[in-house]
Amino acid sequence: MLAARTGAAGSQISEENPKFRRQSGLSTGGKDKSPKKASENGKDRSLSPTGQTQLRARQLALVREVEMNWYLKLYDLSSEHTASHTTGMPHRNLGKSGLRVSCLGLGTWVTFGGQISDEVAERLMTIAYESGVNLFDTAEVYAAGKAEVILGSIIKKKGWRRSSLVITTKLYWGGKAETERGLSRKHIIEEIVRAMTHVINQGMAMYWGTSRWSAMEIMEAYSVARQFNMIPPVCEQAEYHLFQREKVEVQLPELYHKIGVGAMTWSPLACGIISGKYGNGVPESSRASLKCYQWLKERIVSEEGRKQQNKLKDLSPIAERLGCTLPQLAVAWCLRNEGVSSVLLGSSTPEQLIENLGAIQVLPKMTSHVVNEIDNILRNKPYSKKDYRS
Repeated sequence: MLAARTGAAGSQISEENPKFRRQSGLSTGGKDKSPKKASENGKDRSLSPTGQTQLRARQLALVREVEMNWYLKLYDLSSEHTASHTTGMPHRNLGKSGLRVSCLGLGTWVTFGGQISDEVAERLMTIAYESGVNLFDTAEVYAAGKAEVILGSIIKKKGWRRSSLVITTKLYWGGKAETERGLSRKHIIEEIVRAMTHVINQGMAMYWGTSRWSAMEIMEAYSVARQFNMIPPVCEQAEYHLFQREKVEVQLPELYHKIGVGAMTWSPLACGIISGKYGNGVPESSRASLKCYQWLKERIVSEEGRKQQNKLKDLSPIAERLGCTLPQLAVAWCLRNEGVSSVLLGSSTPEQLIENLGAIQVLPKMTSHVVNEIDNILRNKPYSKKDYRS
């Protein structure tokens, strides 16, 4: 799966600051099938967007169960042969496409080719793969291209079947020269949608999506694809965590229902802020202590950053009651959103990755009561225009 970054020519936006990461990625979208209304006692009643999402999820789950049973019977296999059964890792459809991705993925930003050695990178990928993760995310700009090379080298060395993996990458910041970056025909192809369609038709990728695009831009890409009989995007890669909610919870659900675009989210721990390591300042060995992450340090020590740390302390009793760590609670909170196809994890140590993967065990405990408790502490739940009208 390929991604193409977009941005103004000659801009000085730094890729290191996630606020400015604006990209697009590869994936094909399915047909727009709006969930049907539920009926009770013979009488139709309209469903809320949340109810529609839940209904659609149940319908898809039933279809998947029928398809899986048919496949297992055809090849004389049992459910014990499936990855989800052996590892316990849930898989979800990417938007309304037929692509199945593990609900937790492994990202390579900052770590591969930079913060960690190649040996540690191999250990992280092995742990993720053996835990049922089939989604690995990278980008051409990560470590100036080294992250992609390391990722590919590990896959080749381990001998993993390519067909069992979903690899996503992103384009735009390819090099320092004007001709080495951007999405013009000189770099890839002139137009983004036409470029993605071309890449897919050439067999270089199977799907495309976007990253850090606005809802209006995604809708425009979809309209262009439909108008000229090209392939529309299937997902948006967006930042999503306890302190960043509006886009994933308000804007993307509407796109999902209208055109089938799903959400692949990143930074569930807010660049480590939610991990708890910054509760008493910025440790010397942390990412925020690095010179190139001065923006992260400023965010942590700001007044808003101190308020966030206080809220995290208030969330700790909930994590203790559920028998998990605060990072596990934060990741499970992201996964409880049925509109999220997969959450990308960024880990620098095997221990951290194993801990974050443990969020799968916490997910069943994320009841509406627990979610409401968290909302009452955060006090940042976004509301759509429909919610205000009602």
